[in-house]
Parts: sequence; structure tokens; C-alpha cells
Amino acid sequence: MAETLSIPAGSSKDEMYRALLPQIAAVIEGVADPIANMANIAAILKEAFDFYWVGFYRTTAPENLVLGPFQGPLACVAIPFSKGVCGAAARKQQTIIVPDVDKFPGHIACSSLSRSEIVVPLVAGGATQLVLDVDSDRLDAFDETDKLYLEEIVGLLRRENFEAA
Repeated sequence: MAETLSIPAGSSKDEMYRALLPQIAAVIEGVADPIANMANIAAILKEAFDFYWVGFYRTTAPENLVLGPFQGPLACVAIPFSKGVCGAAARKQQTIIVPDVDKFPGHIACSSLSRSEIVVPLVAGGATQLVLDVDSDRLDAFDETDKLYLEEIVGLLRRENFEAA
């Protein structure tokens, strides 16, 4: 397992993600514990991109998400599928990009410093198992590049820990 991240200096967002993907794959490969893998993924993304908040919410009861491993300030503990960006992504089973969280109906303000957000669900066995939630303290911080690579990262986690689900 790698002890440090290798990110080329002056890299574009695309180059950073491309450099991180094999490193994330190496870190989680063969690790059967999804909590450990989520913790390392959150740490890698936070360190590489300095996002405001990076973490996971796990489905622990029908239609309800509970806080999992994360990096950043304190977070909301429980989110129903009927509320917020995380709930909407879990319910719709699709990635949601929100350029301005203040304009998202039903946004849950765990922190007033969060300005934009992307949420990527992990669906296995037809059910949402968890969501990867990434917040920025800047407006419009996420785009199709983030969507593409974060979905691929969640796909690595899915293959390693949720394929049989």
C-alpha cells in the first residue's frame, strides 16, 4: 500500500484524477472492509483537492442515510432519502451536481460554509448502498470532470466491497 500520494505539480483537475485513480485502486485492492476503504478514499480526495468536506453516508435502514467516514468539519448524522442533495441522489440513484446549494430545494445546511456540492451514489443489488458527498466552499466548483472521475472512484469501491450485494 502507498504511504503517500503522488500528484504531479501544476496538474489540471483531469490530470489529478487520472493520477489518483490507480493510487486509490492500489490502496483499496484486497481490503474487504468498506469502512476502511471509504476512510482512505475520503482522505485521499481531501488531501489531493482540498475540498471543504468529503465523506460517505451509508444506507443503514430503508430510505435513510447515516454518516460514515469523512474528512472535514462536523457533519449531519442522519439524512432521509426524502431530504437534501444526498437524499435525492440516493433516491434517484444518480449523481447530482449542485452549483449553488442555497438554490437547491430542501438543501440540508450541515455547514453554512458549503457553497456547492456533488453527490455520487453507489448502487448494488438494485439498492443505494451509500453516497459519496463532496462539498466545496466555492460556488460552481464541480463539473462533468468531477462527475466522471468520482463515479469511477465509487465504481472501484463497488467492485471491491459491494459486487456481491
